[in-house]
Amino acid sequence: MQIAIELPNDFVGMQTEQTIAKEMRSAYALALFKAGRVSLAKAAELAGLDIYGFMSLCKDERIEVIDTSRDELLHEMQLVSRPSA
Repeated sequence: MQIAIELPNDFVGMQTEQTIAKEMRSAYALALFKAGRVSLAKAAELAGLDIYGFMSLCKDERIEVIDTSRDELLHEMQLVSRPSA
């Protein structure tokens, strides 16, 4: 699907069309991921990145990738560290 938007000519002249499209896809993917509307993998696909590239982008934008509380993490660590019977 293609979506067309109007941008001021002076703004468009500052960057290539490909650069603008890439930045808009990344920004939209970040917004959808942050809102919990898409998974990490889907957001990465939308942004045109692999998962690790998208995770790096999230880090740059201070968007948490792993949504686990401290208590949840401690509980998981206790379960893993228990000796098996």
